[in-house]
Amino acid sequence: MQLKTAVIAAMLLSSSAFVVAEEKHHWGYSGEGAPKNWGKLDPAFVTCATGKAQSPINVTQSAKGDAKAIAFDYKSGAAEILNNGHTVQVNYAPGSTITIDGRAYELKQFHFHAPSENTINGKHFPLEGHLVHQDKDGKLAVVAIMFRDGAANPLIASLWKQMPAKEGEKHALAAPLNAVELLPAERHYYRFEGSLTTPPCSEGVSWLVVTTPVSASKAQVATFAKAMGHANNRPVQPLNSRAVLLQ
Repeated sequence: MQLKTAVIAAMLLSSSAFVVAEEKHHWGYSGEGAPKNWGKLDPAFVTCATGKAQSPINVTQSAKGDAKAIAFDYKSGAAEILNNGHTVQVNYAPGSTITIDGRAYELKQFHFHAPSENTINGKHFPLEGHLVHQDKDGKLAVVAIMFRDGAANPLIASLWKQMPAKEGEKHALAAPLNAVELLPAERHYYRFEGSLTTPPCSEGVSWLVVTTPVSASKAQVATFAKAMGHANNRPVQPLNSRAVLLQ
């Protein structure tokens, strides 16, 4: 991979996809760097303001049932956990994939947002996980998992024990974990075309929002919120002319 391509890929795969050193370009979730201003912070972020296929969205019951099932092939590969100030992210070792319409996407990382970014029939969930995948051509597919209040989540419990409390810190995980443990038994989902939910808000991302939530305890959500120090969800964006499919 050429250096330029590698840099672009790294930007897209980071949940804090594009952080500019100058303070006037710094983005966040409040104040001058809040989501409503992202498109004005830097020319590279203009799609945040002008894009017509932006994420997240509010999914409604009008979705039509034409989506194909996702084939999950996850192995134990969660390698390190980091706090980048915008989210807590878990980087994944190569070898785990999803397949959609005959195309394989490799799991690169997963991270979290509280409260949820996508909503279902106008409802926010306390926590949302994004499993970020990339195919051989660089196209991204994100599987979104919603967390409801309930019993403690075993995988999150393992991750949070090693979660860096300070921005910029990262820790190697004591043992590789398997992201399949985040998935519900029922894996029906809403599918739509969207974007990154952080600057530069690049479009062309396939979104797969699993309809069945899994549980996380209020204490686990609170631990994440404390590490962030702020809500880290972008508000829902207009659907415009996009179709939402249901599987």
